[in-house]
Amino acid sequence: MFIAKMDDARFEGGDMAVGKRLIEDNVVALQPHRRRTDTQARTRGGLSGAQRAWLLRGLEQPGGKLPLFDRDGQKISERTIKSCIRHGLAEPWFENPIKPDWLVCKLTDKGRLALKESA
Repeated sequence: MFIAKMDDARFEGGDMAVGKRLIEDNVVALQPHRRRTDTQARTRGGLSGAQRAWLLRGLEQPGGKLPLFDRDGQKISERTIKSCIRHGLAEPWFENPIKPDWLVCKLTDKGRLALKESA
């Protein structure tokens, strides 16, 4: 979301001595600032930062259900999800009849072990 403010400014040269300058501020509403971690860095267990963050969320949920969205409300990358499934860290849980393209997954025992090794 962008908010534009008008501000008086002096322009160097030209016919106009005073003009309007448009300043755009990038504003993120209703979200506290969170420092982004390096999602490409590998941890000791061989997990990327994004994989580890996603799998850790499964430890908080009943049955190890993994979230579809991160804490900022952004959809978890399909690449991250499919990579975890390929490596046996997560498994598809059930088909979502409302959104069949969304992968609802749960944490596997291998995923729990990888998280312990990466701690």
